[in-house]
Amino acid sequence: MKSLYFRVFSIILYTVALSSLLGFYVSNVYYHWKLKPLHDAKLLGIAEEIRVFAEQYPASIGDYMRNTASLGYQVYLTDDSGREFYFGRPFRGKALADDVRQRVLAGEIYHGIAHYPDSPFLTGYFQGSLINTVGVALRIDNVNYAMFLRPDVRLQFGELRIFFALIFLLAVVFSIPCFLLSVRYLVQPVAQLTEATKRIAQGEYNIRLDTRRRDEIGQLARRFETMSRELARTDAAKRDFVANVSHEIHSPLSSIQGFADILQQPELDDRRSLEYAGVIGREARRLAEMSRQLLLLSTLDHADVGRLDKREHPLRRQLQYALRLMQWQLSEKQLSVTMSVPPGLTVCGDEALLLQVWTNLLFNAIRHIPHERSIEIRARDAGDAVIVEVSDTGDGIPEDQLPYIYDRFYQGDGSRSSGGTGLGLSIVQAIVHRHGGTIRAFSRIGEGTTFRVTLPKKRD
Repeated sequence: MKSLYFRVFSIILYTVALSSLLGFYVSNVYYHWKLKPLHDAKLLGIAEEIRVFAEQYPASIGDYMRNTASLGYQVYLTDDSGREFYFGRPFRGKALADDVRQRVLAGEIYHGIAHYPDSPFLTGYFQGSLINTVGVALRIDNVNYAMFLRPDVRLQFGELRIFFALIFLLAVVFSIPCFLLSVRYLVQPVAQLTEATKRIAQGEYNIRLDTRRRDEIGQLARRFETMSRELARTDAAKRDFVANVSHEIHSPLSSIQGFADILQQPELDDRRSLEYAGVIGREARRLAEMSRQLLLLSTLDHADVGRLDKREHPLRRQLQYALRLMQWQLSEKQLSVTMSVPPGLTVCGDEALLLQVWTNLLFNAIRHIPHERSIEIRARDAGDAVIVEVSDTGDGIPEDQLPYIYDRFYQGDGSRSSGGTGLGLSIVQAIVHRHGGTIRAFSRIGEGTTFRVTLPKKRD
């Protein structure tokens, strides 16, 4: 398997090579399209100057041509009789059509550079062939000549070509270690993240990464550390949940087992038998209720929000029904209830689950306040949401315990533990969140507690 390090390095080299090729292609196209006619016109002007001088000073034409060649040009002369004269470095290709010579001898101008065939990957500027020239006619001592001229690129730009070739070669040589270091800088954090995922898969969540970078890698590292902390918290919560479930189940099971063993004693009287059977029944019902609530929580944790049967329901009717279900508990503790809910106010959601919210909140208030206290239920329309508040006049919840009241099996201090499962508020929170709402608790010691539920009016 090829490593990411090798892949990134290969991609960089491939990108550089492809970019160089495309750059050369575009530059060459621009030369053929724009620069080649300008080059042809410039050389034609030089050829005209040579023609004027040669016709004015025919005796020094040979020396003048040799001097011209030494300044960086290649010159070819031919006359009517077919004699040929070369000045400067030999042409790479000497093939030239006879009709071209005849037309130039007749006075026609030859634009060989401007008409040189276009090639996307072949630069005509460096082609030192005879057809890649400009041609003009000369008349010296009543003899017609055809002169063909082009620049001697090797003589004019020989050192410059070596200079640029050296620059290119050294750029390649020096860029390779720079590429290697750059790729290492890019890939090393990814390798660290890969190693971190292995450690997380092995159950090690105390991950520390380099989060000082300001780029996407640094952002990914910060998100990864946040994820590892969340996984650690979730794992700890799962272990605590299993431990709490084991503890909560162990207590009633021990009671059931102990009292069942006592009931098997033959000398036990009927009164004690009924009493112990009642204890076994209560503990069994507690286990059944705990199992039902755990099953409901599991269903809520994995339920698809889109599958909830969300409809419009009259809120006042739901709350009145929840109060009727709690009538026996209210009467037993002689609690008074006041309700302030607008008659036409409706709430959108799953009717059975929302009823579970109201009954759990009422049961929680009834269970945790002393006798002869009061409970108040208020609801109001908040525009795009409905707000329901359930307040009691109990002893309140300490401020340091408020963040944990929704944890599963959490029951606070001993004074508030009155035989419940510790799952009621967890279920309420899960249902409210499944409906896209929020729940908050406000409490003051000695004054009571208020739970505020906010539910959106419209369906998701």
